[in-house]
Formats: sequence, structure tokens, C-alpha cells
Amino acid sequence: MASRKMPIAAHILSYAQTLDGGGVERAFLRLARGWLAEGRRVTLALGCDIGPLHREIPAGLAIVPLRSGAYHALFGLPAIVRREAPDILFCPGNHYTSVALWTRMRLGRRCPLIVAKASNAVARGDHDAVVHAGHAAWLGLHGRFLDHVVAMTPATADAARKAMRIDPARVSVIPNPPAEPIAGAPTIPLPPGPFIVGVGRLVPQKRWDRLIAALPRLAGGNASLLLIGDGPLRDDLKAQAASLGMADRVYFAGHVLDPLPAIASARVLALTSDYEGVPGVLREALGVGTPVVTTDCTEAIPEIVTSPALGTVVAPGDDNALVSALETWLAPSALRPTPVTPPGADSALRYLALFDRLVSS
Repeated sequence: MASRKMPIAAHILSYAQTLDGGGVERAFLRLARGWLAEGRRVTLALGCDIGPLHREIPAGLAIVPLRSGAYHALFGLPAIVRREAPDILFCPGNHYTSVALWTRMRLGRRCPLIVAKASNAVARGDHDAVVHAGHAAWLGLHGRFLDHVVAMTPATADAARKAMRIDPARVSVIPNPPAEPIAGAPTIPLPPGPFIVGVGRLVPQKRWDRLIAALPRLAGGNASLLLIGDGPLRDDLKAQAASLGMADRVYFAGHVLDPLPAIASARVLALTSDYEGVPGVLREALGVGTPVVTTDCTEAIPEIVTSPALGTVVAPGDDNALVSALETWLAPSALRPTPVTPPGADSALRYLALFDRLVSS
């Protein structure tokens, strides 16, 4: 019997700050599960393994603990890379690229190839002119220390290529692996009657305050809001709901292991962010036939909401348009879209093909 050919990129090392429930870390764990299933060795340098995503750690993933969950602990990565000697260093998102630069500077020619995923918008909606200029200058350096960049859609790949000043040959498009139902995941109580669902961390970027402010303006006055996720703004958002007399109509579910059943039960999923990379929650909603209302928060929106039958896109900050769109999809006569199969079922394999090609070239 012929022996199985050894993979070229046999060992992949990545790193993360915590398992607090961010989309970047969740996507990495899904990819790692696929890589491990193909016989690759996968190592994760991790600041803190306590968090909602702990249950999603795949069997076989080697964890190298860092000193703490603070961001600065990640700058110990060069010593780990030197000791582990991976074939590929995978930077799972924009949040972590400064660590990739530090590792390349410290290791020089001994640094493995660095592949980074462009996980967030290159144009941030929360920057003033000075910060925007600084951020643009920082992004412009990325082509000097990253060997390859992976974006999740063609439009975001084009934006990343221009912002990072990187050769198109060094940019690939690979979507995130899709969410799958999790067997045995606990269910959560759902609001009575029709409800809107929002899924994501309770952080300023997501602008959940817009969604809560829209609730008392909706015709009929019987729709509720279910927010799935947690974060530093939880108390502020609860206080906002109470001040608007909506405390009994805004439900805070916290982190949910499998949000798909709740998304499928909602009349509409809403995303009200100032900026995003490629919001996977929109694909998750459309995958179960739930329409979406979303702000035009990323170049990827037209690539996801490809038809008015799937949902409505509004400008960030257009409160009247947001209310009108929500009312449209909350109406009993609104037709739910036909489920759209999300891309990415083969994403882990596509990453491995990329890694092997880069290592062998």
C-alpha cells in the first residue's frame, strides 16, 4: 500500500488573546477543527482559555498558555514560534497584526511564513481625521511584513489590497467556515410574540443603542428585541432600554453556544454596526431563511444581501430608514426568504492548499 504523502505545511501555529466569544476566535476554532481532521498539527498560543468559546476547542488542538489574557502577553510569541518551529504562522485577524510584525522583527529570517486574515474593515467608522490617517499609515505597512493576506469576499479583498499596498498575487479570497448546529447545545427562552434578534458583542462598534432606540417607534408596539452576546456595554444598554420604557421588551441572552435556533425563530435579524469586516451573522440568518436589516457597514454587504427579497440595507445613522425597514419585515404579511446556503464548507481545505503552496514555493 502506498504511504500517505506528508503534508507540506504540516504544522500551523496561531495565537489569540482570549476565548471571550469574538468572531475572529470562533472562526479560527472552526478552521482548526478542519485542519486537524486533515492530519495537520495545529498549535494555539493563548492568553486565557476561560470563556464562552472554551467548549468549541477541537480535540487535538495544542494549547500553549501565555502569561495572561492581556494583549501585551502576545508579544511573547517569538519565543514560542522559535521553540515550536511551525511551517506557517497564521494571524487570525486585524486585531493581531501588530504581534505578527513584532514576531517578524524579532525572528528575522528564522520567522516562518505569515498568513493573515483580514477580519475587520480597513476603513473604521469610529476614527477622527488624525486617527484615520495614522491607521491608514499602519495598514500601508502590512505588505512589508505579511507574506499573504486572506480576505473573505472579493470586495473586502480589493479593499485590503489597496489599504495594505500589497501585490494582488499575495491576496486570496476564502470565506469563513459556516456555522453548524451544535448537538446538545442548551436552548434559551425566546421572547413571546414577534421579535427581532441581534447577535454580536455588546461593544460600541455594533451600535445596539440604535436598535433599542428604534423599538418604541415601531408600529403595533408588540415586537420585542433579543440580543445574543455579551460585552462591556451590557449595563448601559439595559439602562437605555429602561429609560425608554422598553425594559420588558429587550431580552439580554448573553453568550449562546448555538444561536441558530433563535435566529431561525426571529421575524428579522438586525445588524446596526458602524463598521464590519464580513458579518457572518448575516449569512447565518439567511442560511435559515430569516430576513435581515443591516446598515451599509462594509463593502461586503452587497455580496451578502444580493436581493431585496433577502433583506433591507440602510445607511448608518438613518434612524427613520431603520424603523421603516424593521416594520416591513415584522409585518405578518412579509415573506421570509428562501434559505441561502452559506459559502465556506471547504474553507479549511482551501486554506491548507494555500499554506502548502506558499511553503513549497
